[in-house]
Amino acid sequence: MKKKIFDILQIGDKSNIWSRGFDFFLVISIFMHIGSMFMQTFETFADYMEQLKLVEYVTTVLFCVEYILRIWTADYLYPSLGKIKSKAKFLVSFDGVVDLLTIIPVFFLTGFVAFRMLRVVRIFHLFRLNAKYDSFNVITTVLLEKKNQILSSVFIIIILMLAGSLGMYSAEHEAQPEVFDNAFSGIWWSVSTILTVGYGDIYPVTILGKCMAIMIAFLGVGAVAIPTGIISAGFVQQYSENQRITNYKRLDMSEIVEIEIDAKLSGKSMQEIGETEGLYPYLVLRSGMSILPSDDLIVKKKDVIIARIMKDEI
Repeated sequence: MKKKIFDILQIGDKSNIWSRGFDFFLVISIFMHIGSMFMQTFETFADYMEQLKLVEYVTTVLFCVEYILRIWTADYLYPSLGKIKSKAKFLVSFDGVVDLLTIIPVFFLTGFVAFRMLRVVRIFHLFRLNAKYDSFNVITTVLLEKKNQILSSVFIIIILMLAGSLGMYSAEHEAQPEVFDNAFSGIWWSVSTILTVGYGDIYPVTILGKCMAIMIAFLGVGAVAIPTGIISAGFVQQYSENQRITNYKRLDMSEIVEIEIDAKLSGKSMQEIGETEGLYPYLVLRSGMSILPSDDLIVKKKDVIIARIMKDEI
Protein backbone atom coordinates (compact mmCIF):
# COMPACT_ATOMS: atom_id res chain seq x y z
CA MET A 1 0.00 0.00 0.00
CA LYS A 2 2.82 2.40 0.83
CA LYS A 3 4.50 1.76 -2.52
CA LYS A 4 1.22 2.24 -4.37
CA ILE A 5 0.63 5.58 -2.63
CA PHE A 6 4.17 6.64 -3.51
CA ASP A 7 3.59 5.78 -7.18
CA ILE A 8 0.35 7.77 -7.20
CA LEU A 9 2.03 10.81 -5.61
CA GLN A 10 4.75 10.90 -8.26
CA ILE A 11 4.12 13.77 -10.62
CA GLY A 12 4.28 13.16 -14.35
CA ASP A 13 3.98 9.36 -14.30
CA LYS A 14 2.02 8.97 -17.54
CA SER A 15 2.00 5.17 -17.27
CA ASN A 16 -0.06 5.23 -14.06
CA ILE A 17 -3.67 6.33 -14.58
CA TRP A 18 -4.14 6.95 -10.86
CA SER A 19 -1.05 9.15 -10.77
CA ARG A 20 -2.29 11.13 -13.77
CA GLY A 21 -5.66 11.55 -12.07
CA PHE A 22 -3.96 12.77 -8.91
CA ASP A 23 -1.94 15.29 -10.94
CA PHE A 24 -5.13 16.78 -12.40
CA PHE A 25 -6.83 16.73 -9.00
CA LEU A 26 -3.87 18.55 -7.45
CA VAL A 27 -3.84 21.19 -10.19
CA ILE A 28 -7.57 21.81 -9.72
CA SER A 29 -7.09 22.08 -5.95
CA ILE A 30 -4.26 24.59 -6.36
CA PHE A 31 -6.29 26.76 -8.73
CA MET A 32 -9.29 26.60 -6.40
CA HIS A 33 -7.05 27.61 -3.49
CA ILE A 34 -5.52 30.52 -5.41
CA GLY A 35 -8.89 31.55 -6.86
CA SER A 36 -10.48 31.73 -3.41
CA MET A 37 -7.57 33.89 -2.22
CA PHE A 38 -8.08 36.32 -5.10
CA MET A 39 -11.86 36.44 -4.75
CA GLN A 40 -11.58 37.23 -1.03
CA THR A 41 -9.93 40.53 -1.94
CA PHE A 42 -13.02 41.73 -3.88
CA GLU A 43 -15.87 43.46 -2.07
CA THR A 44 -18.20 42.06 -4.73
CA PHE A 45 -17.84 38.60 -3.19
CA ALA A 46 -18.30 39.77 0.39
CA ASP A 47 -21.55 37.79 0.69
CA TYR A 48 -19.67 34.60 -0.26
CA MET A 49 -16.73 35.12 2.09
CA GLU A 50 -17.60 32.13 4.29
CA GLN A 51 -17.79 29.81 1.28
CA LEU A 52 -14.49 31.14 -0.08
CA LYS A 53 -12.79 30.62 3.27
CA LEU A 54 -14.25 27.11 3.39
CA VAL A 55 -12.70 26.34 -0.01
CA GLU A 56 -9.38 27.67 1.23
CA TYR A 57 -9.50 25.58 4.40
CA VAL A 58 -10.59 22.40 2.58
CA THR A 59 -7.85 22.70 -0.04
CA THR A 60 -5.32 23.41 2.69
CA VAL A 61 -6.37 20.21 4.46
CA LEU A 62 -5.81 18.34 1.18
CA PHE A 63 -2.34 19.89 0.93
CA CYS A 64 -1.61 18.81 4.51
CA VAL A 65 -2.61 15.24 3.72
CA GLU A 66 -0.44 15.28 0.60
CA TYR A 67 2.48 16.69 2.60
CA ILE A 68 2.17 14.00 5.27
CA LEU A 69 1.94 11.22 2.67
CA ARG A 70 5.03 12.53 0.87
CA ILE A 71 6.97 12.48 4.15
CA TRP A 72 5.70 8.96 4.86
CA THR A 73 6.81 7.65 1.46
CA ALA A 74 10.10 9.59 1.31
CA ASP A 75 12.15 6.40 1.76
CA TYR A 76 10.98 5.31 -1.72
CA LEU A 77 12.01 8.69 -3.12
CA TYR A 78 15.52 8.33 -1.67
CA PRO A 79 16.02 4.56 -1.50
CA SER A 80 19.75 4.83 -0.83
CA LEU A 81 19.09 6.62 2.47
CA GLY A 82 17.54 5.30 5.62
CA LYS A 83 13.99 6.03 6.69
CA ILE A 84 14.97 8.93 8.95
CA LYS A 85 17.50 10.48 6.56
CA SER A 86 15.18 10.19 3.57
CA LYS A 87 12.41 12.02 5.43
CA ALA A 88 14.85 14.71 6.58
CA LYS A 89 16.12 15.18 3.03
CA PHE A 90 12.58 15.62 1.74
CA LEU A 91 11.82 18.20 4.42
CA VAL A 92 14.73 20.40 3.29
CA SER A 93 14.22 19.77 -0.44
CA PHE A 94 12.53 22.29 -2.75
CA ASP A 95 9.32 20.26 -2.87
CA GLY A 96 9.21 19.86 0.90
CA VAL A 97 9.88 23.54 1.62
CA VAL A 98 7.25 24.70 -0.90
CA ASP A 99 4.68 22.32 0.56
CA LEU A 100 5.41 23.47 4.11
CA LEU A 101 5.35 27.18 3.30
CA THR A 102 1.96 26.82 1.64
CA ILE A 103 0.46 25.06 4.66
CA ILE A 104 1.77 27.29 7.46
CA PRO A 105 0.03 30.57 6.45
CA VAL A 106 -3.49 29.23 6.96
CA PHE A 107 -2.78 29.09 10.70
CA PHE A 108 -1.57 32.73 10.73
CA LEU A 109 -4.15 34.46 8.54
CA THR A 110 -4.59 37.19 11.15
CA GLY A 111 -0.93 37.35 12.10
CA PHE A 112 2.09 38.87 10.45
CA VAL A 113 1.82 40.06 6.86
CA ALA A 114 4.81 37.88 5.94
CA PHE A 115 2.91 34.74 6.93
CA ARG A 116 -0.19 35.80 4.99
CA MET A 117 1.93 36.50 1.93
CA LEU A 118 3.31 32.95 2.04
CA ARG A 119 -0.02 31.73 0.66
CA VAL A 120 1.22 32.94 -2.71
CA VAL A 121 3.98 30.29 -2.56
CA ARG A 122 1.36 27.68 -3.49
CA ILE A 123 1.50 29.13 -7.01
CA PHE A 124 5.10 27.94 -7.28
CA HIS A 125 3.84 24.41 -6.65
CA LEU A 126 2.58 24.49 -10.22
CA PHE A 127 6.19 24.73 -11.40
CA ARG A 128 6.88 21.41 -9.70
CA LEU A 129 3.89 19.89 -11.46
CA ASN A 130 4.90 21.28 -14.83
CA ALA A 131 8.54 20.29 -14.36
CA LYS A 132 7.62 16.69 -15.24
CA TYR A 133 6.00 17.66 -18.50
CA ASP A 134 7.21 19.07 -21.80
CA SER A 135 6.80 22.83 -21.51
CA PHE A 136 8.78 23.42 -18.33
CA ASN A 137 11.46 20.97 -19.42
CA VAL A 138 11.93 22.99 -22.60
CA ILE A 139 12.20 26.24 -20.64
CA THR A 140 14.75 24.92 -18.16
CA THR A 141 16.77 23.18 -20.88
CA VAL A 142 16.97 26.35 -22.98
CA LEU A 143 17.94 28.51 -20.02
CA LEU A 144 20.66 26.08 -18.94
CA GLU A 145 22.08 25.67 -22.44
CA LYS A 146 22.04 29.40 -23.18
CA LYS A 147 23.00 30.60 -19.70
CA ASN A 148 26.38 32.02 -20.76
CA GLN A 149 24.88 34.03 -23.61
CA ILE A 150 22.01 35.22 -21.41
CA LEU A 151 24.38 36.27 -18.61
CA SER A 152 26.49 38.19 -21.11
CA SER A 153 23.46 40.05 -22.43
CA VAL A 154 22.24 40.79 -18.89
CA PHE A 155 25.70 42.15 -18.07
CA ILE A 156 25.43 44.49 -21.07
CA ILE A 157 22.01 45.67 -19.88
CA ILE A 158 23.38 46.35 -16.37
CA ILE A 159 26.27 48.40 -17.77
CA LEU A 160 23.90 50.36 -19.99
CA MET A 161 21.53 50.90 -17.06
CA LEU A 162 24.28 52.21 -14.75
CA ALA A 163 25.76 54.44 -17.46
CA GLY A 164 22.33 55.83 -18.31
CA SER A 165 21.43 56.50 -14.68
CA LEU A 166 24.66 58.35 -13.89
CA GLY A 167 24.50 60.30 -17.14
CA MET A 168 20.89 61.34 -16.59
CA TYR A 169 21.59 62.31 -12.99
CA SER A 170 24.47 64.52 -14.10
CA ALA A 171 22.35 66.17 -16.83
CA GLU A 172 19.12 66.65 -14.85
CA HIS A 173 20.11 67.12 -11.21
CA GLU A 174 20.49 70.89 -11.39
CA ALA A 175 17.29 71.37 -13.41
CA GLN A 176 15.21 68.90 -11.32
CA PRO A 177 16.88 68.45 -7.94
CA GLU A 178 13.66 67.17 -6.38
CA VAL A 179 13.21 64.52 -9.09
CA PHE A 180 16.79 63.41 -9.78
CA ASP A 181 17.93 63.89 -6.21
CA ASN A 182 20.35 60.93 -6.17
CA ALA A 183 21.77 58.17 -8.35
CA PHE A 184 18.94 55.78 -7.44
CA SER A 185 16.43 58.08 -9.12
CA GLY A 186 18.53 57.79 -12.25
CA ILE A 187 18.56 53.99 -11.92
CA TRP A 188 14.76 53.88 -11.66
CA TRP A 189 14.46 56.04 -14.77
CA SER A 190 17.01 53.99 -16.74
CA VAL A 191 15.36 50.67 -15.85
CA SER A 192 11.87 51.85 -16.80
CA THR A 193 13.23 53.35 -20.03
CA ILE A 194 15.48 50.47 -21.11
CA LEU A 195 13.00 47.69 -20.35
CA THR A 196 9.81 49.57 -21.31
CA VAL A 197 8.98 53.02 -22.74
CA GLY A 198 9.28 54.79 -19.38
CA TYR A 199 6.92 54.98 -16.44
CA GLY A 200 6.22 58.70 -16.80
CA ASP A 201 6.84 59.80 -13.22
CA ILE A 202 10.47 60.80 -14.01
CA TYR A 203 11.52 62.29 -17.33
CA PRO A 204 14.20 64.70 -18.59
CA VAL A 205 13.49 68.37 -19.27
CA THR A 206 16.87 69.64 -20.44
CA ILE A 207 18.08 69.41 -24.03
CA LEU A 208 21.07 67.30 -23.02
CA GLY A 209 18.88 65.02 -20.92
CA LYS A 210 16.39 64.51 -23.75
CA CYS A 211 19.17 63.70 -26.22
CA MET A 212 20.61 61.17 -23.78
CA ALA A 213 17.15 59.69 -23.27
CA ILE A 214 16.73 59.18 -27.02
CA MET A 215 20.05 57.37 -27.33
CA ILE A 216 19.44 55.25 -24.22
CA ALA A 217 15.96 54.31 -25.45
CA PHE A 218 17.35 53.12 -28.79
CA LEU A 219 20.19 51.24 -27.11
CA GLY A 220 17.71 49.72 -24.67
CA VAL A 221 15.63 48.27 -27.48
CA GLY A 222 18.71 46.58 -28.93
CA ALA A 223 19.96 45.40 -25.54
CA VAL A 224 16.64 43.79 -24.60
CA ALA A 225 16.36 42.20 -28.06
CA ILE A 226 19.64 40.31 -27.53
CA PRO A 227 18.46 37.92 -24.76
CA THR A 228 15.04 37.69 -26.40
CA GLY A 229 16.62 36.48 -29.63
CA ILE A 230 18.87 34.04 -27.78
CA ILE A 231 15.96 32.49 -25.89
CA SER A 232 13.72 32.41 -28.97
CA ALA A 233 16.39 30.65 -31.02
CA GLY A 234 16.93 28.21 -28.16
CA PHE A 235 13.21 27.39 -28.04
CA VAL A 236 13.09 26.72 -31.77
CA GLN A 237 16.18 24.51 -31.58
CA GLN A 238 14.91 22.57 -28.55
CA TYR A 239 11.47 21.94 -30.03
CA SER A 240 13.09 20.79 -33.28
CA GLU A 241 15.24 18.32 -31.36
CA ASN A 242 12.21 17.10 -29.40
CA GLN A 243 10.32 16.61 -32.65
CA ARG A 244 13.16 14.54 -34.10
CA ILE A 245 13.24 12.40 -30.95
CA THR A 246 9.48 11.93 -31.22
CA ASN A 247 9.86 10.83 -34.83
CA TYR A 248 12.52 8.32 -33.79
CA LYS A 249 10.21 6.94 -31.13
CA ARG A 250 7.44 6.56 -33.64
CA LEU A 251 9.83 4.82 -35.99
CA ASP A 252 10.93 2.38 -33.28
CA MET A 253 7.37 1.52 -32.38
CA SER A 254 5.92 1.04 -35.84
CA GLU A 255 8.73 -0.01 -38.16
CA ILE A 256 11.51 -1.76 -36.20
CA VAL A 257 11.29 -5.57 -36.15
CA GLU A 258 13.31 -8.52 -34.88
CA ILE A 259 13.59 -11.51 -37.17
CA GLU A 260 15.01 -14.87 -36.15
CA ILE A 261 16.68 -16.60 -39.10
CA ASP A 262 15.15 -19.97 -39.96
CA ALA A 263 16.19 -22.66 -42.44
CA LYS A 264 14.58 -20.78 -45.31
CA LEU A 265 16.73 -17.65 -44.85
CA SER A 266 19.86 -19.34 -43.52
CA GLY A 267 22.87 -19.09 -45.85
CA LYS A 268 21.68 -15.95 -47.60
CA SER A 269 23.56 -12.66 -47.61
CA MET A 270 22.26 -9.52 -45.94
CA GLN A 271 21.80 -7.92 -49.34
CA GLU A 272 19.57 -10.78 -50.51
CA ILE A 273 17.48 -10.68 -47.32
CA GLY A 274 17.10 -6.93 -47.56
CA GLU A 275 15.89 -7.11 -51.15
CA THR A 276 13.60 -10.12 -50.82
CA GLU A 277 12.11 -9.32 -47.40
CA GLY A 278 12.00 -5.52 -47.78
CA LEU A 279 14.19 -4.87 -44.75
CA TYR A 280 16.91 -2.38 -43.86
CA PRO A 281 19.13 -4.23 -41.31
CA TYR A 282 20.71 -2.42 -38.40
CA LEU A 283 22.25 -5.19 -36.30
CA VAL A 284 22.78 -8.94 -36.28
CA LEU A 285 22.80 -10.84 -32.97
CA ARG A 286 24.71 -14.13 -33.10
CA SER A 287 25.57 -16.30 -30.07
CA GLY A 288 25.76 -13.33 -27.71
CA MET A 289 27.71 -11.18 -30.18
CA SER A 290 26.54 -8.02 -31.94
CA ILE A 291 27.59 -7.80 -35.59
CA LEU A 292 27.21 -4.76 -37.80
CA PRO A 293 25.63 -5.98 -41.04
CA SER A 294 27.33 -5.69 -44.40
CA ASP A 295 25.95 -6.66 -47.82
CA ASP A 296 28.11 -9.79 -48.07
CA LEU A 297 27.48 -11.01 -44.51
CA ILE A 298 26.05 -14.56 -44.58
CA VAL A 299 23.43 -15.18 -41.93
CA LYS A 300 23.13 -18.42 -40.00
CA LYS A 301 20.24 -20.23 -38.45
CA LYS A 302 19.18 -18.79 -35.05
CA ASP A 303 20.69 -15.40 -35.91
CA VAL A 304 18.48 -12.46 -34.94
CA ILE A 305 18.29 -9.49 -37.28
CA ILE A 306 17.14 -6.10 -36.01
CA ALA A 307 15.88 -4.19 -39.03
CA ARG A 308 13.50 -1.53 -40.25
CA ILE A 309 10.66 -2.40 -42.57
CA MET A 310 11.02 -0.42 -45.77
CA LYS A 311 8.15 2.03 -46.25
CA ASP A 312 7.06 0.59 -49.57
CA GLU A 313 6.52 -2.74 -47.82
CA ILE A 314 4.43 -1.40 -44.90
